[in-house]
Amino acid sequence: MSELTFTLLKLGYLALLWVFVLSAVGVLRRDLYGTRITQRRKRKPAVASGAPSSGPPTPSGALSSTPRRLVVTSGPLRGTSLPLGGHPILIGRAPGCTLVLDDDYSSSRHARFYSDGGKWFVEDLGSTNGTFVRDQRISGVMPITLGVPVKIGQSVVELQG
Repeated sequence: MSELTFTLLKLGYLALLWVFVLSAVGVLRRDLYGTRITQRRKRKPAVASGAPSSGPPTPSGALSSTPRRLVVTSGPLRGTSLPLGGHPILIGRAPGCTLVLDDDYSSSRHARFYSDGGKWFVEDLGSTNGTFVRDQRISGVMPITLGVPVKIGQSVVELQG
C-alpha cells in the first residue's frame, strides 16, 4: 500500500471517529436538555356582568369554554401540550399512541380522549391501574370539561381552552 493511501485511510478513520464523538455528544445533550417545560400562567376568571356583551370577546383574560388543547399538568411530561382536533387522542405506553407515557403505572393503551357532538369524553381502555377523574376511578366513558384533572399512571392531564 502506498504512503498516500495509508495517510488518507488514517484521516478518514479520524474523521469518522470525530463524527461518532459529536453524534454521541448530541444524543447526550438531547437527553439532558431535551424537553422544555413551560409554566402555565394562572388566568383570572372573567367578571360576569348582568348585561350580555354585544361586542366581540376580549382576547386578554377571558376564558374560552371550548377546549383547544390537552395539557400534561403533572408528571414526567409536565408542560406537554397537544392541540385538540376532530381526532381522538390515545394515551399510553405504546409507540403508536398520540401521547406516549414512559411510565410503569400506565398501560400500553390506557385511555382515550375524544369529541362527540361538541362535548369531550375520556374513556378508560381497560387499563390495569385505572383512569381517575377528580380522584374517582372510572371504568368506561365519562364526559369531561375544562380544567378537570384526569390521572393516568403518574401523569395528570386536563383540557384547556
